[in-house]
Amino acid sequence: MRHPLVSAGPGLDRARPPALVAVAHGSTNPRAAAAVTDLMAFTAGRAARAGRSGLLVRAAFLGHALPTLPDVLRALDGGPAAGEPAEPGGWPEPAGRREAVVLPLLLTGAYHSDTDLPALLREARGRLPGLRISYGRPLGPHPGLLRALDLRLAQAMSQAGMTGRPADTAVVLAAAGSSRPMSNAAVARVAAGWQRARGWRAVVPAYASAGSPGPGQAVAGLLRDGTPRVVVATYLLAPGVFADQVRDQAFAAGARAVSAPLGALPEVADVLLDRYREAVSLEVGDRRRYA
Repeated sequence: MRHPLVSAGPGLDRARPPALVAVAHGSTNPRAAAAVTDLMAFTAGRAARAGRSGLLVRAAFLGHALPTLPDVLRALDGGPAAGEPAEPGGWPEPAGRREAVVLPLLLTGAYHSDTDLPALLREARGRLPGLRISYGRPLGPHPGLLRALDLRLAQAMSQAGMTGRPADTAVVLAAAGSSRPMSNAAVARVAAGWQRARGWRAVVPAYASAGSPGPGQAVAGLLRDGTPRVVVATYLLAPGVFADQVRDQAFAAGARAVSAPLGALPEVADVLLDRYREAVSLEVGDRRRYA
C-alpha cells in the first residue's frame, strides 16, 4: 500500500506541507552542486506528479557551495537565503513556512549525519524558535538505491558493448568511504545484498578514501583471482573528486566499465521522498502522542 506524500496531523496543513531541505556535503567541483540542484528539481517534479505540487524542495551544503543550511532555514523562517532570490516571485510559495524536514543527502550514516548536522540543527532551533524542524535519516540503505545502481551500471555496460550473464561479471561497489567502520560496514552489507538479489559473480565493496580496498585494488584483486570481467558501480550521488578517482583507478586496474554517479534518477528522488514521508509521519505521531 502506498502512503500519501504527507500524512495530515494536528497543525499540519496538507496544502502547505513542511519544506524538504536536503543537505549535501558540498564540493569545490561545480559539477557536484549542479547535480544536487538537478536532483532537487527532479524530486520536486516527482512530488508534483504524486499530487503534492505544494512541496518546496531545497538543497543546502555543509561547505564549498551555497546556500548553507542556516541560510535555507532562515529563509524558510521569513528571510532570503544566500544564493536565493529575495523577491516573493523567486519561491514557489511565500517564505515563512514555519516547518521543515531536513534530510542528510548521504548514502550511509556517517560523521556528518550523526554529529555535524544535529549540531547545526540545535543551533538553528535556538535562533529560529518559530520554525518547526524535523530531521530524517540518510538515503541508504534503501531498495530504491539498488534499482538506481542497476540502471547506472546497465548504462555503463551497454556503452562498453558488454553483454552476458551477471554470473560471469564481478562488480566493485565503490563508495566514498568513512573513518567510521560502521559506515563502511553498511556499504559492505549493500554489496552483499546486491549480489544476492541480482546474481552477480561477486560484489566487492571499495572506498575512494578512508577505507580499504580502494577501487583499483578491488578490481586488480578480482582479476588476479580469475574473474572473467570486472565492472565498477559508483556508489556516489554526484560527480566530483571521489567519482573521478573511482573512474581513473578502476580503468587503470582493468575494469571493463565504470558507472556514473547516481544523480538525478527517479529511483533516487523516490528514496528522498520516502525519507521525507518517514520523517513527517514520525513528527505527526509525536504530535498526536503529546496532544
